[in-house]
Amino acid sequence: MLRPPALGTEAVLEYSNSDYRIIRQGTFVRCGVTGNPIQLDDLRYWSAERQEAYSSPEAVLTRLREESTAR
Repeated sequence: MLRPPALGTEAVLEYSNSDYRIIRQGTFVRCGVTGNPIQLDDLRYWSAERQEAYSSPEAVLTRLREESTAR
């Protein structure tokens, strides 16, 4: 039986518009929409305003839609 690869430890990041700063070392963060882990090497999408990461462009769109319907 194959096991999924170990995630390691969850990092804490501070997001800016073009980059992020590591506050607590780790190997992954969680998507703010899905809760799925995102390896730091694969992190491409985040919001500096909301201070959250996204696993995909679809997750970003989901968050934007949620906010537009909440207004």
